[in-house]
Amino acid sequence: MKKITIAIDGFSSTGKSTLAKQLAKELEYVYVDTGAMYRAVAHFAMQHQLIAADFFDKAALIAALPNIQLEFKFNADLGFAEMYLNGENVEKQIRTIEVSNFVSKVAEVSEVRSKLVEQQQEMGKNKAIVMDGRDIGTVVFPNAELKVFMTASAETRAQRRFDELQQKGDNVSYEDVLKNVVERDYIDTHREDSPLIIADDAIEIDNSYLNREEQFDAVLELVKDVVKTV
Repeated sequence: MKKITIAIDGFSSTGKSTLAKQLAKELEYVYVDTGAMYRAVAHFAMQHQLIAADFFDKAALIAALPNIQLEFKFNADLGFAEMYLNGENVEKQIRTIEVSNFVSKVAEVSEVRSKLVEQQQEMGKNKAIVMDGRDIGTVVFPNAELKVFMTASAETRAQRRFDELQQKGDNVSYEDVLKNVVERDYIDTHREDSPLIIADDAIEIDNSYLNREEQFDAVLELVKDVVKTV
């Protein structure tokens, strides 16, 4: 089977990462969670007191970028790669609601996006990759053979995220999660640098009423159709 690049974009908590992991495993492709990269940078900013609810020292974060080393390391027990920040596994730390509250603000910074996009493009130079994020089909891989844009209602996404956090033992309320989802949507779609938009040649999937298996089967069929034409 010919190797292609699969770009999956969409709003927060639409299951992009879950789908991307499923596809990568099925196709034996490399999977890259770009959201984890931005989350790791947000975590770094929080660790170094560069960002808070009423404070964001963008200049200091930009100056610190050369000191931020990101790496994905495959975890055989989990079946996917985990995010490492400066040699430390931060996979658990970057999935908190606290990081979620700041990640879109960090992702607005053009210098941050430039650094990470460069790394992402290098990862995908040999194709056979599934990458998910906010600007994969529009900026990172504008020539990707398959582009998928995922969406669902804010309420549906908030409920999914709330359930996930509850299962991890995080003490959060549904209202706080919904507020976070709505705020991230606004920032992601209104930022000046690489806003979240649907690429002209992307296939939009509203998964509000699809389970994981139905979603996976639908996109896998799209992959098979695309591979036949390249």
